Amino acid sequence: MSVETITTISPVTNKPILTRNGLSDADLLSIPETAARAFESYRRTSLSDRQAIVKKALKLLDERQDALGKELTEQMGRPINYTPKEVTTAVARGEYMLKISEEALKETEGEAEKGFKRYIKKVPVGPVLILFPWNYPYLTLVNSLIPALLAGNSVVLKPSPQTPTSAEQIKQIFADAGLPEGVLQIFHSGSITQIEAIARSPKIQLVCFTGSVANGLAVQTAASDRVPIRVGLELGGKDPAYVRSDVDIKWAAEEIVDGAVFNSGQSCCSVERVYVDEKIHDEFVTALQDVLKGYKLGNPMEKDTHVGPVVSSRSADSIRAHIKDALAKGAKDATPDNASFKSPPADGNFVAPTLLTNVDHSMAVMTEETFGPVIPVMKVKNDAEAIKLMNDSQFGLTASIWTKDTDKGHELVDDVEAGTVFVNRCDYPAPDLAWVGWKDSGKGQTLSKFGFDQFVKLKSFHVKDYPK
Repeated sequence: MSVETITTISPVTNKPILTRNGLSDADLLSIPETAARAFESYRRTSLSDRQAIVKKALKLLDERQDALGKELTEQMGRPINYTPKEVTTAVARGEYMLKISEEALKETEGEAEKGFKRYIKKVPVGPVLILFPWNYPYLTLVNSLIPALLAGNSVVLKPSPQTPTSAEQIKQIFADAGLPEGVLQIFHSGSITQIEAIARSPKIQLVCFTGSVANGLAVQTAASDRVPIRVGLELGGKDPAYVRSDVDIKWAAEEIVDGAVFNSGQSCCSVERVYVDEKIHDEFVTALQDVLKGYKLGNPMEKDTHVGPVVSSRSADSIRAHIKDALAKGAKDATPDNASFKSPPADGNFVAPTLLTNVDHSMAVMTEETFGPVIPVMKVKNDAEAIKLMNDSQFGLTASIWTKDTDKGHELVDDVEAGTVFVNRCDYPAPDLAWVGWKDSGKGQTLSKFGFDQFVKLKSFHVKDYPK
């Protein structure tokens, strides 16, 4: 077959900015074979040697944050004021996983018994395929890459066609840090058929995917006819926030806007629906409007820009369709006047932050993942109604409750169906907590000590002294 040409389109100008070659037939065969050969030697290295490589790589990653941040802004459109921070946060996550790796990977001793030695060892699973997205490529990648390498696995990376240089930069950084050749490979592809072919290779033992539910299901299906293979999925979200009547309204409004609009709302854990106690609803909407008045939509290369474009014209159309559907079903557009919202740069995929009120669950904006800078606000009578509505979703990634009564907030989030629940915070995967999706938001977990689990398999040793 002919080799695919993959083109990255700028979300700022809608013009091509990068091209990469896809896979040949030979590549489809050689990549898993190379990973398997590299694994056989790398798995025998000591944990201390692997830790030294990872430590050096994270240092190099941190040193290159400005250059990598600029590439991110150019390729996916997040304002330049924020992209280097993604790299430093990725480094911090990686450093945490490095710090706990010895404890997380240690052997478990069996019961003491004279004449016997029994223990359980964690051994690497084998070559790992990591498919990671464009919206936070470095943050999402370290979740899987660092524990995979620390555990002793070889890794094959496929970045999104939108951010191809992220994988290239990571490969170079780990080469500079001393990672043996072949342990970390990358490939570019926009073909689900090619990705499925590699996932089906008997050499690949684990697939880690971060992205949409539809693509996650396609990857899972591709691997489903092989018993040994594992699949970890980090998928979409429709993350709710509930604002109780006792909050500091101005503060909560600032936090909610940031949680909903940062990165143009293009995060699996963005706040995508907001429930507000009816006693403060109108005042809270006014506070949201006041916050939005201070935001600037514009060129992401300018330091004072808060919100850049969304990733593609298709994404922009989908977001606008959610807004249109809501308005047609009775929602009100409560977005405040803001000059930058009305006159963004002409050529890019700019979608202005939009505040909607009078929404309900008949509307797509309250039930389907919007993945854009939209804040739909729904009035609720009490805690019970709020929790019921928060749980009325196919997704279960994160959820947040905002209240001065943290004890009550803690009690309430225990009834929320989500893998991560926040009180007075949102949109922050903490490295010491398991990042896990419930319902259609995924399966498996990353981060924390449990983030190593999918990269190892258990091997039990049962040794009896030789009879004298």
